[in-house]
Formats: sequence, C-alpha cells, structure tokens
Amino acid sequence: MFPRFGLWLLLLHTVAFTHVAGRERRNVLFIMADDLRTSLGCYGDAVANTPNIDQLASKGQVFLNAYAQQAVCAPSRTSMLTSRRPDTTRLYDFNSYWRTHSGNYTTLPQYFKSRGYRTMSVGKVFHPGIASNHSDDYPYSWSTPAYHPASFTYEKEKMCKGEDGKLHANLLCAVSVAEQPGGTLPDMESTDEAVRLLKSRPDDDVPFFLAVGFHKPHIPFRIPQEYLSLYPIGEMRLAPDPDVPTRLPPVAYNPWADVRRRDDVQKLNISFPYGPIPKDFQLRIRQHYYAAVSYVDAQVGRLLAALDGLRLADSTVVVFCSDHGWSLGEHGEWAKYSNFDVSTRVPLIFYVPWVTTLRNWPQNSTFPFIDVLTQPERRFKNDKVIRNVVELVNVFPTLSYLAGLKAPKPCPDISFQEELCTEGENMAYTFRHQEQRQNEEAISFSQYPRPADTPQVNSDLPDLKDIKIMGYSVRSWDYRYTLWLGFDPTTFQVNVSDVHAGELYMLADDPGQDRNIYSDFDHSVMMGKMASLPGTASVQMRMRLQLLYLSAGGKTSRGKA
Repeated sequence: MFPRFGLWLLLLHTVAFTHVAGRERRNVLFIMADDLRTSLGCYGDAVANTPNIDQLASKGQVFLNAYAQQAVCAPSRTSMLTSRRPDTTRLYDFNSYWRTHSGNYTTLPQYFKSRGYRTMSVGKVFHPGIASNHSDDYPYSWSTPAYHPASFTYEKEKMCKGEDGKLHANLLCAVSVAEQPGGTLPDMESTDEAVRLLKSRPDDDVPFFLAVGFHKPHIPFRIPQEYLSLYPIGEMRLAPDPDVPTRLPPVAYNPWADVRRRDDVQKLNISFPYGPIPKDFQLRIRQHYYAAVSYVDAQVGRLLAALDGLRLADSTVVVFCSDHGWSLGEHGEWAKYSNFDVSTRVPLIFYVPWVTTLRNWPQNSTFPFIDVLTQPERRFKNDKVIRNVVELVNVFPTLSYLAGLKAPKPCPDISFQEELCTEGENMAYTFRHQEQRQNEEAISFSQYPRPADTPQVNSDLPDLKDIKIMGYSVRSWDYRYTLWLGFDPTTFQVNVSDVHAGELYMLADDPGQDRNIYSDFDHSVMMGKMASLPGTASVQMRMRLQLLYLSAGGKTSRGKA
C-alpha cells in the first residue's frame, strides 16, 4: 500500500510541475524584508523566533545559500528587480535612476504588467527617491502608484524615549505602539494595506503581482516593545567573532557610520574607525535586531493568513527574500556595507502551490497565523532545501517561469542596449529534482565600492564620484575570494592590474571568514596568466579563473599537510 501511495504522490508532483510549466498564469505575492540576514528558524538560527516565516519555508523551497549582488539597499534592489548586476545598472549609491543613467531595463513587475498582470507595490520595494525616479518606477512597473505608509514620516524623527524622559533619534527604539502617531507603525500599516488590496481585487480573472516591502529590521529599531520579551537580555550572546580580524585589509572594513550617528550610540564616545561598542550595548543591539525580526515575522504571518483566508494560497506563488544581510558584531562590524557572508547572504524562499507542497483540502489552512507573543513556540521542518550557491539576480527569471510566463533570455556580455534579458539563471529546474550533490562550480558575485584604502567617514556609502576602489567578491561552496581593484567612476572601468588588497577564506576550516589566507599564496604566476586574457574578459570571468587556480593550490597544500 505505502509504495503505491508514494508512487501516486510522486506522479501527482510531476503532473503538478508540468501543469506549472504548461504556462498557466499564477498570482504572485512578493515579500521583501529590509536588512534581514538569515536569522530565521528555518535557516538554523536557534535564537530566532520566526514561526510564520518558518511555516512558509516548510511548505516551500528554501535556498540556504542565496547572495545579494551589493550589500546596500538601492543597488541591491535595483539589481534584483532588473536581474542586472551593479556594473550594468551602474548604481552603487542612491543617487541615480538606471533608466536614464545606464539603460532602459525592464523590471520584474514591469514584465508581469506587460503580460496582463495587475501589479501593485506596498511599502519599500524599490528604494525610494532618485534611485526609482521619486515614483517607485511608476508607471513602468506598477498598475497604480505605489503605497507608502504615512507613519514612515516619523522614522527618522526623535521618537525614542530616553532615560531622561526626552525624545531622541536612537538606534534602540522599542516603543508603545499606542503612543506613536496614529497608534501604528509603518510595517503594520503596510500589512493592513496589502490585506486590503487582496480583499478588494477588482477582477478575479486578472492575475495580480503584489509586492510588499517591510522596513524592518532596518535601523532604527522602532518596534513594538513587547517583542523584546522574546529575547531576554540575560540570554543574549555576543557574536562568536567580535574582533576585527588581524589580517583584514583596511579597505575591507565597514566603519558603520549610520549606526554611529544615532543619539544613543554617540553617547558611548566610540573611537573611529575600529573602536568596539561596549559589550553590554552590543547585547542590546542583538536583542533589538532579533525582536525586529520577530515583529516582521508577525506581519508576514498576517499577510499569509489573509491570502489563505481568501482561498488564494492554491493559486499564488509566494516569494520571501531580503535585499541583503546585516552584521551583528561579526569581525567587529555592524550594519551591511561589506562583502562578508553576514552582509551578502539573504533568505530566499519560494512557495509554489502543487509543486513545493500538495494541495490542502478545504478544511485545512495552508498558512494559519501564529502569534509568537501568545502561542507556544513552534518549530517546522524544511522538506525542500537547496544548499548550492545562488544569487538574487536569479529571482526574475525563476519567478517568471514558475508563475507561468516565459523566462527572459540570458543577456549578452554587453547588454546596456538590451531592455529585457537576465544576468541571472532560471532556477526552476531545482524544483523538479532533489539536489543530489554540492556543485563546486556554482558561484555568486558580489561587489562593494570604497573611497580609499583605509576607512573613511564615507566608506560605507561613497557617492559615485568618490569611488576609487571596487571590491569584487566570489562566493563558492568552499571559498570566499575578494579583490579590491582600482576603479574609475567617470568611465565605470575597473583596472584589473591595480590590486589594492585581497581576501581568501577557506570555508571548511573558517566558516566565519575570520582568517584571511590571501597572503599565503604567491600570486605572481597567476596574475601573469591573467595578463594573457583578452581585454574584453569580464571581471567575473577573471575572478572565476583565479579562484580555480587558488583552490587547486589550496587543495594541493592541504594534501601535502
């Protein structure tokens, strides 16, 4: 009986995937958090209390090693939503709009809109301001103007009550929601609006693409104070590697200027650039970050429960992701702004009805809301995981295909004139077959600009005109390899022979990326080989070849040892 039942399930799954591949269009709920690293239960974080996202993961496919292309908001979001790398969008800061600055690239929601979808944006999806033409790329990407919560107006104001009873612009800002203007907070408002849009769909026959961007856990940590109770300060621990690595090149260090600007951090009188934050305050930052993550989890739970209650869970692809990660004291760093895993690695979860899970019968809920503040802690199991390295530029072609559209074609080597193409990979094949082995050739490319070889006050986010060095980084299964190369911001050209510094981390022995072994190798022979490559060879191709050369040497050295 059981073998036949298992065969029936396998057959049903195969038919279901074929059904999706047969181009039936599905709705899309695209959920993005801001500055969220993989501090989730479904990613193995034992501290995190995130039952709603974990529940989604248990019914979806979880990419355990997904990486952003630049660890800061506007460049990462523009890259993911256009499926073009930062060197193609030419956006490394917040100060340009890709359509006029680089190329008229089609975005993910624009592609769905052109195929008959009603596309809607709630909260922070594109980075607001110049980077999205002060319009969230409306009307290109959206059927109606994007919604932004009114309470976000207060996010940068003095809203945090200090010990002196006065209001401050603090980093740590747990509040009583009832005392906030309007009795609400931005992500609560965004959830309310997204639920309203789901309930008021004008035409059931028109598929929708609803993007919902939550502002947290981005700083300041202005969150409902009750979420702190989930993380008693006495149970919090420091980062396992809280010190600046001795062999870290100064150019690689992120001096976390935006954290330093907060009133409560300024009172600590921390020396620039490396001065450590006092340990008791480090613990409080970590507590507030995790509390902010649980707060976001509750909003995701509300949204998914509404989707489920409207009987849309069986016809809607759900994607959950973040724009980049956030350092919580690792390497003596805070915030994003680096090429380390803690800054570039992100959660990426796809729920595809009939593919990642079989249909629930009418009496069963797919996504019942779990109140983390009142209900017992719950743990879920991930049945479908992908461990191999993937990139956020893959989201556009993958989601298009899984929703029933044709995936955009791969871009040519130079694609500034191509409006619709992808620099990513369609990962739909990973949903059909169980991952069999590690793929050592699967890699992710990230990059980060710097204004100088040593930490400056603008090192975290230099304006384009101030960029002098670009840190290109390759993440494979076994290694993280980074080169800091000379960069000309007027021509957008990188000088591959102008090497300012390098980093190489062997992840099997050093998963936290604390021991830079770049200087253990003689690079002269390798660089000589690189000089013979044609001038048109991309930085990505060069670094891929260099990593192959270095990894071969590393394996030989370990073999001799």
